[in-house]
Amino acid sequence: MNEVLAAWPIIIALIITGVFAGLLAGLLGVGGGIVIVPVLYFLLQLFDVSPESAIAIATATSLATIVPTSISSIRAHYIKGNVDVNILKSWGGFVLIFAILGSLAASNVPGNTLTLLFAIIAIVVSMNMLFRAGAPALFSKLPGKFGQSIMASAVGGLSVMIGIGGGTIGVPLLTLFNVAAHKAVGTAAAFGLLIALPGVVTLLAVGGSRIDAPIGTIGLVNLPAFLLIIPLTIIFAPIGAKIGAKLNSAQLKKAFGIVLFITGVRMLLQIFGI
Repeated sequence: MNEVLAAWPIIIALIITGVFAGLLAGLLGVGGGIVIVPVLYFLLQLFDVSPESAIAIATATSLATIVPTSISSIRAHYIKGNVDVNILKSWGGFVLIFAILGSLAASNVPGNTLTLLFAIIAIVVSMNMLFRAGAPALFSKLPGKFGQSIMASAVGGLSVMIGIGGGTIGVPLLTLFNVAAHKAVGTAAAFGLLIALPGVVTLLAVGGSRIDAPIGTIGLVNLPAFLLIIPLTIIFAPIGAKIGAKLNSAQLKKAFGIVLFITGVRMLLQIFGI
């Protein structure tokens, strides 16, 4: 009975995480991982999980939540014609291979390294939201095959290491090279599945369990968090989209950019013990 009562705070916190991630995904078109990872990272530490274990569990659990949501997202975007099949064919193999390599790397690097990587990417993404929202493309078209292979490898490897889907890095990267925003979002959704599925399978297979992991954690994936977050993100993402249609999306992105910047800085400060 005492264990059940002790679990209630984390259950409520996870419910709030799922609702928040779903609403933001719908409001801003951002992947849930960019919300889920930092929230779980700080939340787990409130329950006596070390920062090193917290980032590893948050990353793996986030990837697990991306698998079912990306399947639903891909289907919706494909029906609307928003998946660029040519880019998917050119990039898919590199995204997949480097997602596997990134997962293997993530399971063997110190937790502080993953936290540092997430913090840097979060700050870069926040800067993009704050200063380049609605800005024109810098390049007229995508680079050649070699350049695209480097871009695809970065999307797969970096995304899987910090537990995010293909949208957070993929969408701004594609739009930078004059890919239409709706095509970039739809194609990046497909990247999300190529990143998350091999990523979570690899982390389940090789990611050793942590001694301070919370109850219900298998390998590095926390099942209670996964089971609570998934249905809530699916339910609240359409609600967020409806709310977003009535609000100023540019202002919303800037507001989230500020929150994301603060989150990234807070993670950096924790790494350096400040």
